[in-house]
Amino acid sequence: MAEGYLRPAWAEVDLDLLRSNVASMCRLVAPARLCAVVKADAYGHGALEVARAALGAGASFLAVALPEEGIELREGGLEAPILVLSEPVPRAMAAVVEWGLTPTVYRVETVAAVAAAARARGRSPLPVHLKVDTGMHRVGADPERVMDVAMAVQVESSLRLEGLWTHLAVADQVEDPFTAEQLRRFEEVRARLRAAGVEPPLVHAANSAGAMGHPASRYEMVRCGISLYGYHPAPELAGTVPLSPVLSLRARVSMVRELPAGERVSYGRRWPLPRRSWVATVPLGYADGVPRLLPVGGPGALIRGRRRTLAGTVTMDQLLLDCGPEGDVAVGDEVVLLGRQGAETITADDWARATGTISYEILCGIGPRVPRVPVPDGRREGREPGAGEAPPRQRQGRR
Repeated sequence: MAEGYLRPAWAEVDLDLLRSNVASMCRLVAPARLCAVVKADAYGHGALEVARAALGAGASFLAVALPEEGIELREGGLEAPILVLSEPVPRAMAAVVEWGLTPTVYRVETVAAVAAAARARGRSPLPVHLKVDTGMHRVGADPERVMDVAMAVQVESSLRLEGLWTHLAVADQVEDPFTAEQLRRFEEVRARLRAAGVEPPLVHAANSAGAMGHPASRYEMVRCGISLYGYHPAPELAGTVPLSPVLSLRARVSMVRELPAGERVSYGRRWPLPRRSWVATVPLGYADGVPRLLPVGGPGALIRGRRRTLAGTVTMDQLLLDCGPEGDVAVGDEVVLLGRQGAETITADDWARATGTISYEILCGIGPRVPRVPVPDGRREGREPGAGEAPPRQRQGRR
């Protein structure tokens, strides 16, 4: 049996559903191009497989957070443009140039570092994208400094100012007027650059929420992340475009025992069983991304098409499910923690509501110990990796 597949726990990544989501977003934003955001291992889905599928379904650009993430995609044979969303540090510039990544810049000194790296390698002008801080206040050039950065790029023969972009802070709050204010500030910057003869061909501002709720933010390209993985960025945007969750988290029951009413299980012995119950052990825990904050009576998990609630606190490697007095559970039964089984479905949104977070964090939190199993040609429920099966990809531990 391949290393990493000895435990009966895995995540299925349905690439057909991913392609459908990409196509839906492409139709929504056309004629703007779609940039697939595959940072953080494609939000925990497996960056290389997701990137390939997204490009095949209509995306024309990729975006990552780290140069290492872009290099991994290049090593996998991808040739599409790859935007690094934050400025790489100066010592990373040689690798950025060597692997043909597109860096974001927002400081004059960073422009000098990437230009020197490009000159040293004798490459044709390297495309760069200039990020403007219009109010997110995380990274980006202040509007009054944008001209300095743009001119620093313009005078470097080793660089080409391909893109100008910003990031929307509250696009998921559709009625918040601050998005319009950010776009107004962005347009002021564009006007000043245009007056100076600087017109980057790729202007982009929209994330998934912007693409759905703020058509004016689409420009020449949109950067979509969460929507590609099947989730709307806010309840207010649900139904804007048809999307289907791509990832399901599955395991098999490893132990079953009958316990009397009032018995307490797991760390802290926090909840008494309300009746005599069969309790099933499942070999997934918070080290794998199952939130320890999930409550008894919350989303639970699915076994034999029925929802089973947690019986106690989620532990590092395992969790316990209250399967009731009927005894209709056995070692080896499939458990669906995220996904569909029969007529029931549990989503990352369900976990997020139960734990006070967002679907992004739930998906990104599924740990590197969980093998990702791409399902490229339609839903095959319960397709766990078997003995001797070569893993299609094991998520890298470095992230």
